[in-house]
Parts: sequence; structure tokens; C-alpha cells
Amino acid sequence: MSGHGPPAGSAAEGTAAAGGTASADTAQIIDRGYRSYDGPRTGLPGAVRSVVRYSVRHTLGLGRPARHKILPWLAVVIALVPAVVFVGLAVVLNVDLITDEILPDYHEYYGFITFALFFYCGIVVPDILVSDRRSGMLQLYLSTPLRRWSYLTSKALAVSLTLAVLTIGPVLFLLVAYTIEGSGPDGPVEWLKIFVQIMVAGAAISAAFTAASLAAASLTDRRAFASIGVVLLLWGSGFVTLALVEGAEMSANVYAFDLGGISDELKNRIYGVEGIDPFGDEGSGPDEGFGSVGDEGSGPDEGFGTEDDFTPGAGREQLSTLFVAAANLAWVVAGSAVVWWRYRRLAQSR
Repeated sequence: MSGHGPPAGSAAEGTAAAGGTASADTAQIIDRGYRSYDGPRTGLPGAVRSVVRYSVRHTLGLGRPARHKILPWLAVVIALVPAVVFVGLAVVLNVDLITDEILPDYHEYYGFITFALFFYCGIVVPDILVSDRRSGMLQLYLSTPLRRWSYLTSKALAVSLTLAVLTIGPVLFLLVAYTIEGSGPDGPVEWLKIFVQIMVAGAAISAAFTAASLAAASLTDRRAFASIGVVLLLWGSGFVTLALVEGAEMSANVYAFDLGGISDELKNRIYGVEGIDPFGDEGSGPDEGFGSVGDEGSGPDEGFGTEDDFTPGAGREQLSTLFVAAANLAWVVAGSAVVWWRYRRLAQSR
């Protein structure tokens, strides 16, 4: 036998015998086995960052077809357009629009955000949990270093960050634009104070709405049902508590079950524009026009106006700041507990 041909039983000879065209010069033996990963290992923190980043992009429709971008960005536009209009007026009119009460103050702008916030929570947020359960992505996530608690924490962080675009973004835009235009706060200390108030109020509202929205969305695998549940929770809690307090004359403490109202009241306390002192002492509210609780000679309606000038939810001013803060914290804790209870019951690989 010549020493130049392939050895018997070689891969080339086997291929030729089978009718193939491989020759001794081109034949190779390929190792098809698995190779170990030698890249960076980020562990649990890296997995959490990946889920947060993907969930934010998914919620805002980034990297998805155009139809998935319409609803989230519509909510952002609804929240931001009034701020742009106000800044335009501040540039055109040569007056201090806030001091002269021509435009709303920073804490008053949240009234323009409410609809966008409810719309976003009801239509967009439920998909962040429901889609993972329906598509089977939840099992895939739990096959990584993620556990249930870290997966849910990642989702909550993603929702909170996107909600912050609505609760912090427009008001912060107002602050910066008014400052540049010359209608902003007087001095760096006052500017920093308002900046901190904007951040804290926005974060508090985002936390409560995140927990409540995810709790409602965790109870069903149907996106439509989840959206209905979130809407009923957000709007229904306000109507029911208002009827119980103002109609059935129950205690003002019932307002703690009104998510939107109690979050708005906490925002007012953070800005220092409403309510009584943190420990609920009578007669210490900054807005004396509403009357103090328990003043002598005041009728049941004198503190908050007569029937002719009825203001829904005005009775929330009776609540102490500690009670308002505790009620908001209770919404966060209760919503988180519902989500955890629901995901503990799911039969998954982990």
C-alpha cells in the first residue's frame, strides 16, 4: 500500500464509499461537542439587569412593531403636552406665571398626569406579567439564576421606572424649563428643595401604582381581564370610598382605600400645601380657609365647605400625614403580597 493514500476506515474513504465527493485533501473531523462558557459571569445582578432592561423596552414598545409603541407613548404625550404648553406661555408672557397664579404650581400639575397614569397602568402595565406566563417565558427566566422574588423585583423595577417617566418627567421638565426662562425658584436652595419634592412625590406615586397594577395583573392570564381589573381597582376605589365617606358619612379613614386619592394627598403633604401636622394635632393646617378639625362653634360642614361648594375628597385633609404615608405604604405592601402569593402558587420549575 502506498503511503500517500488515506488510511483504511478514514472519514474521507467512508464518505467516498457512500457516494460523497469529499477528498483526502479536504476531509476534516469536526468536534460537535459542547464548549464551556469562558465569558464574564454576572450572576444574579446581571440577570436582574437584563430583565429590567428588556421589560422597559418591551413596555415602551422599543424594538417592537409600531403598533406596540402607540399606547405607551400616547400616555407619555398626554402627560407631557400640558407642560410644553405651559413653558411656551412662560416664554411668551413676560410675567411670573406661578407667583401670579396664571399657571398651576408644580404640585398642581399632577392633575394633568392622572388620566395618563391611569391609562398607562390599565392598558400597558398588565402585559409585562401576562405575556411572560402565556408565552412560557416565565419558565425560561426561572431556569437562569433568577428566582421568583428576583424575577418579580425586576418586573416591579421596570414598571416603576416607566411610571417615573409620567410622574417625574413632566414636572421635572417644568422645573428646568421655568428655571431657564426665569420663572423658576428663587435661589439654589429653593430649587434643590423643589427638585427633591418632585423626585420623592413621583417615586411614592410610582411605587403605589406599580404594586397595585401588578397585583391585579397577576390574578389572570388574560390581558383584557387584567386591564379591566386594574381599571376597576384604580377608578373603582375612588368612587366607592367617596360614596362611603361623603354619602354614608363614614370615617375619613376610609379614604385610605382610595389609591388615587391617598397617593395624591401624600403628594400634597410632600409639597407642604395641604393637611395637618404629622401627628394630627388639631388646628395646625397651613390652609386655614378649610377650618381646623374640632374648632369650637363649627358645624360638620364648616371645615370643608357647605353643600353648595362641595369638593370631592376634601375630607382627606382631616387625615394626619403619618396616616396618609402609612396608607400609601400599605398599598405597596398589600400589592406586593398579592403578587408574591399568586406566583408562589404557580406550578413552575422553581
